[in-house]
Amino acid sequence: MITISLCMIVRDEDETIARCLDTVKDIVDEIIVVDTGSVDKTKDILSSYAAYVYDFKWIDDFAAARNYSFSKATQDYILWLDADDVFLEEDINKLRYLKEYMEPSVDVVMMKYNLGVDNDKRAACTYYRERLLKRNKNFKWNDPVHEYIEPTGTIIRMDIGVTHKKLKQRSSRNLDIFEKMIESGKELSHRNCFYYGRELNVNRRYDEAMVYFEKFLSKEGGFFSNYMDACIDFSRIYTMKGDRKSAIKTLLRCFEFGVLRAEICCELGIQYEEMKDYERAISWYEISTKLNKPGDTMGAVMHDYYNYIPYASMGICYFKLNNIQQAIKYNEKAAEFKPDSFVVNNNRKYFNTFLTSEKK
Repeated sequence: MITISLCMIVRDEDETIARCLDTVKDIVDEIIVVDTGSVDKTKDILSSYAAYVYDFKWIDDFAAARNYSFSKATQDYILWLDADDVFLEEDINKLRYLKEYMEPSVDVVMMKYNLGVDNDKRAACTYYRERLLKRNKNFKWNDPVHEYIEPTGTIIRMDIGVTHKKLKQRSSRNLDIFEKMIESGKELSHRNCFYYGRELNVNRRYDEAMVYFEKFLSKEGGFFSNYMDACIDFSRIYTMKGDRKSAIKTLLRCFEFGVLRAEICCELGIQYEEMKDYERAISWYEISTKLNKPGDTMGAVMHDYYNYIPYASMGICYFKLNNIQQAIKYNEKAAEFKPDSFVVNNNRKYFNTFLTSEKK
């Protein structure tokens, strides 16, 4: 059986740290926490988990803090988590099984990262991350913000999910780090142009975000899902500015970088639906439902774009075209994926009212 060091970096996480550790404390062999300046009760909570706690002066560099946490590990493998991550019960059992039976020749285990999980444990978005790493391979984190590890060696992909349950509101922290990098004269990498663009966008600095999205889209070599996200965010800025033509052209640019994805097709459907071109909207939504959901991609997959969103949207589009039968049909298809959806149930009542009126 392999042994595992859990390595974390934290700051002021007294609301989430116990929730995280409770899901994994009985599986890992040691808990290493690097604290970058907590002033709340985080350290008090950690004292009840037999954790090794180390102080690290914050230098606006997540990779440096994570590398320091890795340097303190002593077990065969390193598992890393953030304080607002958890393993759900099914995934706890899978992780326990992996620890028991995994071949020690494995260097990296890729696991799912589930975001936006609802009450039925369905994730809105999923992507794979390098989650369990062989310690003696000396893997290093790169980039001060949106840090990452380059997986090498024997890599396996497991159907084990780490679920992100965020409580804190988003801050300008990441944006501030990028801007300090720029102020110091450091040129942003291709990858960082994408992430800086997203941070600018979230902070409503739209014109600047457009510049960096364009820089990212003008070069090849990145992850396809990043190109997809950049095109979606970029197009929404154009939409907000009232430039539908550029918004649609930006979405179509995504096809330069990879195969058809339902996320882009649905966004095109949304554009045409908002333009009241319902037939063209339906055609894009229909394509979305025909595409296979990527199962082995490193990048993000937004699950609802492959079923619930296009079916619900087609229901509305058909209603706008006065085709009540088709509206009901596609609304019920959406219900197969989200039976408790407010939109689905509200439309069901509304559409059936018109169907009853027609029969009279």
